[in-house]
Amino acid sequence: MIRRILVANRGEIARRVFRTCARLGIETVAVYSDGDAGAPHVREAETAVRLPGQTPAETYLDPKAIVEAAISSGANAIHPGYGFLSENPDFARAVMEAGLIWIGPSPEAIAAMGSKVEAKKLMTSAGVPCLPGTGLSGLSDEEALIAAESVGYPVLIKASAGGGGKGMRIVESGDGLIEAIEGASREAESSFGDATVFLEKYLTGPRHIEIQVFGDQHGNVVSLHERECSIQRRHQKIIEESPSPAIDEETRARMGAAAVSAARAVDYVGAGTVEFLYQDGGYFFLEMNTRLQVEHPVTEMVTGLDLVELQIIVADGDPLPPLALHPPLNGHAIEARIYAEDPANGFLPATGRVYRFSFPAESEVRVDSGVEAGSVVTVFFDPMLAKVIAHAPDRDSAAAELSNALRLAEVHGPTTNRDLLVRVLEHPTFLAGEADTAFIEANHLGTLAEPLVTGEEVPIRAVAAAAAGRAARVAVSPMPPTIPPGFRNVGIGSQRVGYMHGETRIDVVYLNKRDAMELVEPFGATIVSAGQDIVELIHDGAALELSVARYGEVVFVDSASGSIRLVEGSRYPTSEATPSEGSLHAPMPGRVVRVEVEEGDTVAEGDALVVLEAMKMEHTLRAPHDGVVKEISNKVGDQVETNDVLIVVEPQAVPSIPST
Repeated sequence: MIRRILVANRGEIARRVFRTCARLGIETVAVYSDGDAGAPHVREAETAVRLPGQTPAETYLDPKAIVEAAISSGANAIHPGYGFLSENPDFARAVMEAGLIWIGPSPEAIAAMGSKVEAKKLMTSAGVPCLPGTGLSGLSDEEALIAAESVGYPVLIKASAGGGGKGMRIVESGDGLIEAIEGASREAESSFGDATVFLEKYLTGPRHIEIQVFGDQHGNVVSLHERECSIQRRHQKIIEESPSPAIDEETRARMGAAAVSAARAVDYVGAGTVEFLYQDGGYFFLEMNTRLQVEHPVTEMVTGLDLVELQIIVADGDPLPPLALHPPLNGHAIEARIYAEDPANGFLPATGRVYRFSFPAESEVRVDSGVEAGSVVTVFFDPMLAKVIAHAPDRDSAAAELSNALRLAEVHGPTTNRDLLVRVLEHPTFLAGEADTAFIEANHLGTLAEPLVTGEEVPIRAVAAAAAGRAARVAVSPMPPTIPPGFRNVGIGSQRVGYMHGETRIDVVYLNKRDAMELVEPFGATIVSAGQDIVELIHDGAALELSVARYGEVVFVDSASGSIRLVEGSRYPTSEATPSEGSLHAPMPGRVVRVEVEEGDTVAEGDALVVLEAMKMEHTLRAPHDGVVKEISNKVGDQVETNDVLIVVEPQAVPSIPST
């Protein structure tokens, strides 16, 4: 009987498993890297075991260290969560050989479905429709080009192990195929410890629909209905829902039966997900994930089942309960994933300290998160901060509830995709249930990534920041100083405080009266009242209540319409130094995994120069113009910080053509 579970994972999923264990009276053990020593999941477990090191390879991807941690802590079962070693058959086998209970499918089932190449062969023999594709192991570059031609462009290069959008590349023609294969392979090795990749035909606008399956040791295998995960960026799901608005009852039954057949083909036990691409009434097997999915909460909300509890029940040898054998489908649930990333800058991951992470008390959304105030987002792990899930009687209500909760959330720290999620949830195409996997590209990322707070709202937020700042100073010294701090340039007694909003500077000029501040440049606003945390304004006749939070020079101003991040600037505006011409800067912290050129090489605009790895994803940096590589500042393996100069490409003069 399971009595103490070690979760071989971190963050949100570790906390999620601990929550069910606490309800069931099962003791818990956490493991942690050096950087995670103060993480919430470590604090919430009864016991925690250190895995010395920082990187995934040193810690959460070390099977021996995790098994030893379980034995030393007295755990008698291991739950792998998702990602890391969750779909590694050798790890599952090692757990079982150590006399521990493995909370997951058999190593044989993981191996059968873990190789997506072999899984597709198995599904084809079982009569499940599959997309054309081929493995790439052992093929030369020339043979790989021939294989891609036979499948037909565009093709998708995919990691054979793992998932989550890691190790994936879309290739439109043979020109970029080999580079894509190499990059996907490196990324797969880094994320899953397996560099094997394959290619398959890429559909340009399908729906992504997956079936949650569950099997027990008594021969029961059931479908717990579908989830739609079509809203994606970089092949990574960001919004998931159940049920899918794209399919009817008959299609749901057919896809569910196909998923159950797929699970039975490998004698599946435990939680699994059979993923399909759905287009024009047809569906094609994509892969089977032999683990709990990130998006499992939407299934829990519509069925009333705790999938982690079912995993424990099944691993203990008990049959699935009646509710799981005949699962209901009640209402509609939608999940949105909040990532530390910058959608407006190609979804580059963001790092830094989380100052505040909270949702309004009156909101009924479920928040599964791995962070809290004080957490630090590093380059070593996936940048997901939380999953926010709304459940309502119908789809429109669920979307509205989720959108409203995201707008009102106080997410202070690194840049996130929160505003993009709101814009997607409120988009007419999404609300009509017509979004496919090409939704973000089709609806222009630049528009979807636009902040919720724009235009004339921005200086109003700066006014609120200035008013709250003044209130804080008055609270310390109730009598305004004779010469208040600030730069005077708009007459006697006027004050100026500057804020940077991105690359834009906003100056708020005011008179520091004894009882209040009076705007000299009002931006159409009148201050009604100002405290250190709450400022009330009248703007164009409308009353506004704004919440202000200050963390050193960084100020967040929130309201019902969204949030804005400001940085208090120098009182004397200064011009920043212009970077040297041709310098290629690191867009984020990361590790150099490949340098494609040498000093003295001639390159053309767009040529790949250096590859960075950050948050388990590769980012290729390319030549900004034609030229000659003058300087290379880093070598493979070096850690770099944002704005570090990586390579200098000296522009190449265009030879003049003599006149005739």
